[in-house]
Amino acid sequence: MNSLKKNILIVDDNFDMLDLLQRHIKILNYHTYKASSVSEAIEVLRYNTIDLLITDIQMPEVNGIELLKYTEEHFPELPKLVITGMPSVDNAVNALQSGALGYLIKPFTIEELSTSIKSSLLKSINTKSNSETLLTEQNSYAEIIGHSDHFKSLVNAIKRVKDNNVNVLIEGESGTGKELIARAIHYKGTLANMPFIAVNCGGIPESLMESELFGYTKGAFTGAADSKIGLFQAASGGTIFLDEIGNAPMAVQTRLLRVLQEKEITRIGSTNPEKINVRILSATNSNLYQRVLDGTFREDLYYRINVVNIKTSPLRDRKEDILLLAKNFIAKYGSEFNKPEILMDDKVSEILLRYSWPGNIRELENIIQRMIVMSDDIITLKNVPEHLKYHIPKTTESFKSLKEYEKDQIIKVLNAVGNNKTKAAKILQIDRKTLNQKIT
Repeated sequence: MNSLKKNILIVDDNFDMLDLLQRHIKILNYHTYKASSVSEAIEVLRYNTIDLLITDIQMPEVNGIELLKYTEEHFPELPKLVITGMPSVDNAVNALQSGALGYLIKPFTIEELSTSIKSSLLKSINTKSNSETLLTEQNSYAEIIGHSDHFKSLVNAIKRVKDNNVNVLIEGESGTGKELIARAIHYKGTLANMPFIAVNCGGIPESLMESELFGYTKGAFTGAADSKIGLFQAASGGTIFLDEIGNAPMAVQTRLLRVLQEKEITRIGSTNPEKINVRILSATNSNLYQRVLDGTFREDLYYRINVVNIKTSPLRDRKEDILLLAKNFIAKYGSEFNKPEILMDDKVSEILLRYSWPGNIRELENIIQRMIVMSDDIITLKNVPEHLKYHIPKTTESFKSLKEYEKDQIIKVLNAVGNNKTKAAKILQIDRKTLNQKIT
């Protein structure tokens, strides 16, 4: 007899079926844990080492399919066997797609149960790795990567404006690659050999923004020991990129308008305007037109910077690009972190495709870095951050009677002592007759 018994968790809302399964499984020389609901099953999984999950499908509130999906991602190496008294093609397909290794229809014999358990325990989880995808001209442009329709239209827009000295406004959520677009416009165009100056309008204190952008003369203010050119002059002949331009204060907006209209700047402390030749690219993650309507952004400036408008799509709307981006980041950071041969499990890819990516490409890049650092040769489900994994939907709280709570507690104690009613009665400080009355 094997002294190292496998631990099997059985989940069914029918207490008679739980008892029957427990008796059969004990005869087969396995140790059992019982749960009458998905929430109880999750608690058992969290605090015990389970070698096989056997679950019913049809259960109140949260069903067995949800439990399969949950364990597939939170306990990826746990084999799973489904039992059901209401067989259907849809249920079978859903169960297998959710990670079940077997599907057993009630009623079944102890021999059929034994065969299914042994088969499920013997089946190993195959770790698959995505084949490497090489970047080509069809799915990369400058540092922009993708093969979705959005990617293609984006590249088309960049190609049309890169050789023209035209003002461009790039709009989109944070993390969607607005600066990459600006750099592609500059470095793929005729100004590639000229300066490219990126300015984060939200990162410069309001009191310093004018002096940083337009420069100042010696003695213009306390601490101005020497004259200094501004960022517009530093970008002379090339491109200045005004990121988050919606954060520019009104005083700066007024001076920007003059720069656009007159093609000149005046340093702080000077009365002499100086001509400049700069292409202006701007970006915002806010609705700039709404800010115009709200009176927080100048309408005339808005139309000046928005000669050509390029909109970026959030990553959740361009699912086709997610895996291509992920593989590119894996190649990049795999080399950087001394893991150049690292690969990614297909199940991880499925999670990346399902997640909504509120932080867009920047969030994907950060998570890929984290997973590479925390993994060995292959990025597997155990390396995926918890918030990306499947979670059991919350159910509406239902209240039970005191008698029901009492019965639940008795069942838990019985489960803990291997259904030994004498031990359970002693723990609960009641006699065995009372215990039997309370669970009937």
